[in-house]
Amino acid sequence: MSRVTITTKQAKYVKKFGKLILDDGTVFEGMGFGYPTTKVGELVFNTGMVGYPEALTDPSYRGQILTLTYPLVGNYGVPDPSAVDKDGIPKYFESDKIQVRGLVVHELSLIASHWNLSMTLDEWLYKEKVAGISGIDTRALTKKLREKGVMMAAIAVSETEINVDEVKNKLDSATNYNMEEFMDKVSTKSTKVFGKEKNTVVVIDTGVKNAILRNVRDLGYKAITVPWNTPIKKIL
Repeated sequence: MSRVTITTKQAKYVKKFGKLILDDGTVFEGMGFGYPTTKVGELVFNTGMVGYPEALTDPSYRGQILTLTYPLVGNYGVPDPSAVDKDGIPKYFESDKIQVRGLVVHELSLIASHWNLSMTLDEWLYKEKVAGISGIDTRALTKKLREKGVMMAAIAVSETEINVDEVKNKLDSATNYNMEEFMDKVSTKSTKVFGKEKNTVVVIDTGVKNAILRNVRDLGYKAITVPWNTPIKKIL
């Protein structure tokens, strides 16, 4: 019987200053990780127990700051982003990059261990220039969002002390999430074909998840993704 090698990696883009500031004036302080930056976006939450690589690459979260309610995140790291299935569709991610503007967690695991580990969560965020914050009471934060609804927020990660007033000013002057246009940002820029079957399903990409393309292929159809503004004559 063959042995499975379990890869283990230590977090390294961690222990930075971090603050999460809400539109209602609430300030959360925690440990910053990932990339040092300040971003403004709509604050939302996800209740999944696993699947943060899929959630972070989900185009439906584009422009948002994502809170994960499960208390421990990052313990199994991140799989290889370049891994694809037989059709060329990424195996483990819902798009080709992280879509969120920031990540909020209760506890970031400083050690990742998994047979399919490629990098740690903080390393992935750093590479894609995304800020993360750990040590947040995500239960209290989620209750606030459930009671008051999603709201704009700013996430700040820095190597030095964070000026709260400066971050608040950036939050106050930012464009509201509902006024932003995301269609062209999440849609494919060119036609892509997956499979060679005659029977075809054309997917108009307004932020399609790779799981949808995989399901179309599993049903036995060729999948063709087209940009969101493709003329109907070309689709037909």
